[in-house]
Amino acid sequence: MITCPWCGTHYQTFQPNCQNCGGPLSLVEEESTSSLPQDAIPTPPPAPRPVPKSYVWRLLFTEGWSIAAFILGLVGFIFSLVGAGLTIGILTAFVGITFLLLGLALLGAGIWVFVWRYQNALKIVNVLREGEATRGQITELQENYSVTINGRHPWVIHYKFQANGQDQDGKVTVLSQPGEQFQAGRTVCILYLPNAPKWSSVYPHP
Repeated sequence: MITCPWCGTHYQTFQPNCQNCGGPLSLVEEESTSSLPQDAIPTPPPAPRPVPKSYVWRLLFTEGWSIAAFILGLVGFIFSLVGAGLTIGILTAFVGITFLLLGLALLGAGIWVFVWRYQNALKIVNVLREGEATRGQITELQENYSVTINGRHPWVIHYKFQANGQDQDGKVTVLSQPGEQFQAGRTVCILYLPNAPKWSSVYPHP
């Protein structure tokens, strides 16, 4: 079985690119990985690694902050439209201005949060593309019941590792339930930026 290292999609037969995220697949690496002992961990190819440009959107659509920002912006847009319509009418102008100001505030907040999370997602993509590899350990795996995406709750993988002589913590949010290799206590490969180790991710990204 071949597993996409960028999104975790499984394939029975080899193909050059993942149909889910577009990431490149390597037949040689998958065959060599399957012959390794179960306690061995996969290591990433040398940087820079070919990460699909669309992968940043996959990261955004699996985390609660981005989804909340989208909903907030949508509600703000609707309030702004209603407020603008009411403001045009003389008798409803006072109510319309209130709706309009509230809508613009919600819309602005939604856009600000989404831009913030988009910049964070770009950092994670940069970690997967340029990050240095080290060993780490999964500390906790939990399902986030406060967020529902297409009827499913995202999973949060917490991990720890050492970088620059200091202990570091990180987490990854994924929509599909992680496999056995991401259970608490398992050793995993961590990618991080040496000049900013707070930016990190597990490899392969689940």
